[in-house]
Amino acid sequence: MNSFRLNDHLEQIYQTFPEAGHQPIIGITANYSKGDACLRDKYYQQVVDAGGTPVIIPPVADKAAIVNTLDHIDGLLLTGGGDINPLWTGEEPSPQLHNINATRDLPELLITRLAYNRQIPILGICRGMQTLAVALDGKVSQDIATEWKSKVDTINDDKRRNGKKDKDKDTESAPVALIKHSQDGDRDLLSHSVHIMADTMLHDIYGTDNIFVNSFHHQAVANPGQRFHVTATSPDGVVEAMESSEYKPILGVQWHPEWLGAEGLKLFEWLVHQANNFYVAKKLHSRILTLDTHCDTPMFFPQGIHFEQRDPRILVDLHKMTDGRQDATIMAAYLPQPKMGETFSSKVAFDVKTPKEYADTIFDKIEDIVKNNRHYLSIARSPAELYEDKRKGRKSIMFAIENALALNHDIANLKHFAQRGVVYITLCHNGDNDICDSAKGSETHHGVSKFGQQVIKEMNRLGIMVDLSHAAESSFFDALEISETPIVCSHSNCKALCDVPRNLSDEQLRRLAKKGGVAHITLYGGFLRKEGEASILDAIAHLEHAISIMGIEHVGLGTDFDGDGGVRGMADASEVINFTLHLLRRKFNERDIQKIWGGNWLRVMAQVQNMRK
Repeated sequence: MNSFRLNDHLEQIYQTFPEAGHQPIIGITANYSKGDACLRDKYYQQVVDAGGTPVIIPPVADKAAIVNTLDHIDGLLLTGGGDINPLWTGEEPSPQLHNINATRDLPELLITRLAYNRQIPILGICRGMQTLAVALDGKVSQDIATEWKSKVDTINDDKRRNGKKDKDKDTESAPVALIKHSQDGDRDLLSHSVHIMADTMLHDIYGTDNIFVNSFHHQAVANPGQRFHVTATSPDGVVEAMESSEYKPILGVQWHPEWLGAEGLKLFEWLVHQANNFYVAKKLHSRILTLDTHCDTPMFFPQGIHFEQRDPRILVDLHKMTDGRQDATIMAAYLPQPKMGETFSSKVAFDVKTPKEYADTIFDKIEDIVKNNRHYLSIARSPAELYEDKRKGRKSIMFAIENALALNHDIANLKHFAQRGVVYITLCHNGDNDICDSAKGSETHHGVSKFGQQVIKEMNRLGIMVDLSHAAESSFFDALEISETPIVCSHSNCKALCDVPRNLSDEQLRRLAKKGGVAHITLYGGFLRKEGEASILDAIAHLEHAISIMGIEHVGLGTDFDGDGGVRGMADASEVINFTLHLLRRKFNERDIQKIWGGNWLRVMAQVQNMRK
């Protein structure tokens, strides 16, 4: 519209605004030059054209400002500009180092690391890709012309030594040659080609193996680090793109797509689409309760952990739960099963004489943590208390016992633990006890013992959930018959996908569902796949298999964080929302996600607690 009458423009807004949907908010890092925070118009115009709402982020290192910025954006765009100071990676500056932009370095490194912790989608362009690498433990080449030349020479030497000669023409494969990475022409000029690896996000975006790009840089990513893998290279092997190796929407490119019109727009459309997914996931987590039904974090309490901080020694703490938008977790007092000739006290860190004392010590520690963080944390004992905590903006912790060894062979202790607020007891661990046989035991009882029958009936009477994770199949089927209430498996996977004793067969899943119980997928790699590194995709596969056998009403997630649980893509509590993002990509609706994230479990918990006598 060329009109200079303000009312004409307002009228357009008034006519369309009521029908306008949410446009993801994309934070764009600004350049800094001679006292000015500035930005090329191409960046924010491409964001607008892609359907996003651009917000410019000045280079400010104030922590509160950064955290508040991240609270309000759905995606992050790291823009191009001057070089990064190599001191941030522990390297001394090369003589060929060009102009660094010290004002930008710390603010952008901070915001990148914090955005990564919060699972915010990120697109890094040129310097922005290098910022991703430096912020997340990668390395940058200070000067391509000098540092890459030695690599190219090595490649060519290897070709000459190992390259196979054509028997007829007696010729070697063509040598690799360095190309110019900082063009002199216009910024929209295509200056060289880029090869894109198959089965990558970048290949999905462009739908081809090779594209032509522009090029304005002399620093480049030398090593992407463990969190990324290279997805595109130039003809001389320089890294031209990388993306998350943890199944997250994080992507970096070395060229400048903001100048490349419709072809460049594809990357901005990808960012806006991922940002919209993240916005949807955030809103979803604000409406539903997200409950992890099993973590072993209390095992680390003897080390003097700081639950109120982002403590690198544990996978679940207040910061990580907040970053992952997780509402609640059930913390287990894990009791190791002594072998023949061992004493229990020799296997635990606290100075206690009996298993019961050890469990009580764990619960005392949790209560101390909650007391010291009472504005942010609460102990919940029922579904109603969980929902009340969420309404008041507090995280919840529930108590559980992993291994009924804690009873000290005294059924009266069940009442004691019920009064302490224990919501479930895992009957055994990796070894037979006086209750039942373990999946890794030696068939001591051939199922549930006579004492175990009394324990299950008393748990029913007291409203404590019976957990059969770790139990042998014989114990599992016995407990199903003995228990008057549905049973649960707080952290167990599917034997059909990974045939190990700890996992549940399809018949166990069917019988569990028929009884009204639930099985929660866990993140221990050895229970997800027998070979290779497990990832969040394996966890999703086990979840979907369980759903195919049991139905959506009988599944959930028990991570086993800090008990060897945690996989690539969901390594700690800060990545909980990443699980939701994958569910949304697979077209799970809100109602189904609510069931998976604790709704099914809480239905069973309410049923069990309502039968208390």
